[in-house]
Amino acid sequence: MTQLELARKGTLSPSIKHVAEKEGVEMDFIIQGLAEGEIIIPANVNHTNLIPCGIGKGLRTKINANIGTSSDFCDLNTELRKLQTAIDFGADTVMDLSTGGDISAIRRAIMSASTVPMGTVPIYQAGIEAIENHGAIVNMSADEIFAVIEDHAKDGVDFMTVHCGVTQASLARLKKQGRMTDIVSRGGAFLIGWMLHNDKENPLYQYYDRLLDLALEYDFTLSLGDGLRPGCLADATDRAQIEELIILGELVERSRKASIQTMIEGPGHLPLNQIATNVQLEKSLCRGAPFYVLGPLVTDIGAGYDHITAAIGGAIAAAAGADFLCYVTPTEHLSLPNVEDVKEGVIASRIAAHAADVVKGVKGAKEWDEQMSRARKALDWKTQAKLSLDPELSQQVHSKIPASGATCSMCGKYCAMAIVERYLDISVSKC
Repeated sequence: MTQLELARKGTLSPSIKHVAEKEGVEMDFIIQGLAEGEIIIPANVNHTNLIPCGIGKGLRTKINANIGTSSDFCDLNTELRKLQTAIDFGADTVMDLSTGGDISAIRRAIMSASTVPMGTVPIYQAGIEAIENHGAIVNMSADEIFAVIEDHAKDGVDFMTVHCGVTQASLARLKKQGRMTDIVSRGGAFLIGWMLHNDKENPLYQYYDRLLDLALEYDFTLSLGDGLRPGCLADATDRAQIEELIILGELVERSRKASIQTMIEGPGHLPLNQIATNVQLEKSLCRGAPFYVLGPLVTDIGAGYDHITAAIGGAIAAAAGADFLCYVTPTEHLSLPNVEDVKEGVIASRIAAHAADVVKGVKGAKEWDEQMSRARKALDWKTQAKLSLDPELSQQVHSKIPASGATCSMCGKYCAMAIVERYLDISVSKC
């Protein structure tokens, strides 16, 4: 039985119990959220070393770290180091987006090492295998696409990005309106090329029931991909994007009827003043399904610093109700990230998620900040480091220019808190 089926029966599964305890909420809260489709627990029956994670309404904002090889660089040991780095610095999930080397072997190795939920984008492998076997992506068959999806499910993949909303109808909207950057989704591009060449409907949409049957068998979560997400601010919230979102909302309802957990992927590049609106649209059109956003990136000129542009957008999106942030690294738009880039992307995304959790009143978020404030007031550098997202870095920076006293070297003997505390103590003693 799927997690959704168990929740609807009021059955307390080990995954539900673990998530409730980790989040500090009642088990009935998780069960109700799962039953209504507003919470998901991606947990493939074949992921045997998984530590369950809940994503959705009322829970801590989660973050995902993308790793994986490319056609230009393929080293499994590097990807395993990226995986461990992402987990060590607080990623709640990872996605293997490998497109180079032995993709199946790489996925299985990462899967075996991953204790957090793992996602993939099966159309990548299906397209690459079509090139190798048939000379072009456009020559792949629907059966080959679904065979790859089943292979990923058998390997234990917990959630899969499937671009089911890229349909002939949404494509017509795109062609009629036009865009500055057209399609920036790799999976969306693979499918659109296939659709245009073969003059057929997207197999993932046409045979959606087949996809639901596989998800039911292995209990993997459908992450309904945004193949028409905007790749620049000029294309944000256009008709093609919203057309796809409307279709995804309809597919959410079909998924829930089939007892399949589902979340929605979102943009992309958005100006600040459109982020909250996009979250509200998703929650309305998709009946409260968890929203998984890439960034959003709030400007197009942050090359080399896009972990910052994404963190700005991610904080606003999560505060408005987004549930799941896909990290962006400093190398976005420029190159494949290395291990250090993964770390920076995770930290930036965690800052965004936590800032939003304070606004949303998530249990423990405000208290964490208050603990840090008390440690700062007390000039307790050890506790400050312990409470930091990167304790080692905190300690290194504090000792980089040693202070002459108990304060830091920024203010030295003119530290505001130290001065005020001293004079407040004098004032109190005179009373």
